[in-house]
Amino acid sequence: MKDFLHKLELPEFIKDSRLTASMIIILSLSLLGSVIAMIMNPLFGLAMVLIFILTVAFAIYGTYILAGNANNFAVNLSYRIKRSEQEAMIKMPLGILLYDSDHQIQWVNPYLQLYLKDTDLVGHTIEAVDPDLNKLLNEAIEAKTSENHIVDWDGHRFEMVVQDNLGVIYLLDITRYAKIEDKYKAERLAIGQIFIDNYDELSETMHDQELTSMSSYVQNTLSNYAKKFKAYLKRIDEDHFLLLVHMQDLAEMEKDKFSVLDKVRQETSRNNTPLTLSMGIAFGSDSLSEIANQAQSNLDLALGRGGDQVVLRQPGKDARFYGGKSNPMEKRTRVRARMVSQAISELFKDADRVFVVGHQRPDMDSVGSGIGVVKLARLHGVKANFVLDDTNKTNYDVGRLVTRMQQKNQDKDIFISPEEALSEVTDKSMLVMVDHSKYSITYSQPLYDRLKNRIIVIDHHRRGEEFPENPMLTYVEPYASSACELVTEMIEYQQPANGKRVLTDLEATAMLAGIVVDSKEFSLRTGTRTFDAASYLRSIGADSAVVSMLLKEDIDSFLERTHLVATLKMVKPHMAVLCGPDDKIIDPIITAQAADTALDLENVGASFAITRRSSDTIGISARSMGKINVQIIMEKLGGGGHLSNAATQIKGVTIEEAKQKLLKAIDEYEEEND
Repeated sequence: MKDFLHKLELPEFIKDSRLTASMIIILSLSLLGSVIAMIMNPLFGLAMVLIFILTVAFAIYGTYILAGNANNFAVNLSYRIKRSEQEAMIKMPLGILLYDSDHQIQWVNPYLQLYLKDTDLVGHTIEAVDPDLNKLLNEAIEAKTSENHIVDWDGHRFEMVVQDNLGVIYLLDITRYAKIEDKYKAERLAIGQIFIDNYDELSETMHDQELTSMSSYVQNTLSNYAKKFKAYLKRIDEDHFLLLVHMQDLAEMEKDKFSVLDKVRQETSRNNTPLTLSMGIAFGSDSLSEIANQAQSNLDLALGRGGDQVVLRQPGKDARFYGGKSNPMEKRTRVRARMVSQAISELFKDADRVFVVGHQRPDMDSVGSGIGVVKLARLHGVKANFVLDDTNKTNYDVGRLVTRMQQKNQDKDIFISPEEALSEVTDKSMLVMVDHSKYSITYSQPLYDRLKNRIIVIDHHRRGEEFPENPMLTYVEPYASSACELVTEMIEYQQPANGKRVLTDLEATAMLAGIVVDSKEFSLRTGTRTFDAASYLRSIGADSAVVSMLLKEDIDSFLERTHLVATLKMVKPHMAVLCGPDDKIIDPIITAQAADTALDLENVGASFAITRRSSDTIGISARSMGKINVQIIMEKLGGGGHLSNAATQIKGVTIEEAKQKLLKAIDEYEEEND
């Protein structure tokens, strides 16, 4: 039976052994029934035999017909599939090119032929026919992947697949869909918040007519700027605007570098009513609520960095900064200082312990302001300490201060090691960050992690992206000379009722030393409030002679700094670079002092000191007299800081390589500010 079925060339489903077995069983039972019927009744048995023979004949005939129909169907289906494949190869919008090991063209389907515009292609190399296509092919082969990737070729956009082992290129034209995608991206909405930085301060000194004129000028200038870039502008407060703009128009604003900031600043300065604008713009999310919240966060960042700038950032991505060319204006009032002082006092009362931390390698400003906050907390009966490991090597000025304070019985318990602080912290403890706001440079990161939801920030540096997420209180004033200046004003509003002094003479001296160090002896970033703070500290016992003694430089540091200054080279007009040896680690404080010293030289408006910090890290300290914004230059290298005082660290490079990166950043800065 199997041989017979095989000769019929039956389809596979009929050749199945289970079906064959079923047919044999049925026929056997039929034959058996015929035999039994013949024994019982010959006439009835004869009829059954005839029926059995007819059944077998019908089954064989039906099987033959079924096999023929199935074979015809399979042949027809196979033909149609092959014909469809051929038609697809020739007519469908998919370019196919076959090539050999020498990249000579062996075959091209008609669709791809339309793009190559040459009838005689076979036997020519791809490079000879189209160099751009050959370049794309080589790039795909070097990538060593057969995955789809998007390429631009011949004015079109294609999804390209290269199977080099088979010698075939597939090109699917997706230009139409790419245009739809580009249009979607171009018309996505960005939300901006615009704020007039010093509107309140100017309005207090203006007559109604002058204020109206100034307000109208800002409104008209911003409206014209928005109209130029097809944006929607709505004034929602006297000093606050809402901006809605498409991504394609926002890109044009970026190319324009938000020139409206310079226009407003320059024109209002000529009229003796200097105004600056800050903007926070967000985009890139499907949720308008998320974009709006990010825009407000970006505006807060712009204001925290001193204003007069634009911050662009989409949720979860790095920020881009524009502007920030001017020194931050003094916007703090004594009312604000008093309010912050009262607010921090209330927060201290709810804490069982206050820990104060400065930045890594703390300087006199960090330590001095930290001591001031400790005494402020203790004034309200809260146990407080400044986190400092005095057993490790510290800067010479901080080391002298710690030694002198430990000799005084009333000051010896101010400091606590990071390990002790971590062992004594509780859920009701509070962490105060002074003179910094970045997690990466905080003195005790484990302590930060433990109290990250109970943090107060007191800082005079521009706010960066690494700012704590949910601080309980923020007092960031970029125009202030030092953190000691900010803390001093807070202490002025916290005089105890019983007449006891908040600070001892030595503690006041330490805070005065912090102001002297960060203001470069009152020559940089010094406002009227700086002198007021210094005057107050002198009035409560700060000794300028002790300040001088604390800040005296040791001989070894002096010689090392002098050798570093001796390497000074002018790389641009008014820009100097100092480079230490690549095989020697130099203290960051000495590096910063060398950059400061270079500013004292004629025709030096900005200085950059490059030294090795560790075996794999190069540090750059940047200083400026104010006209050159070294903060922007350092941000291009991953750092930050102040307009006139900034720094960065670069890993895995040599001194010379770091210098080349710096020169490139300086060139970019100059191009942006031409």
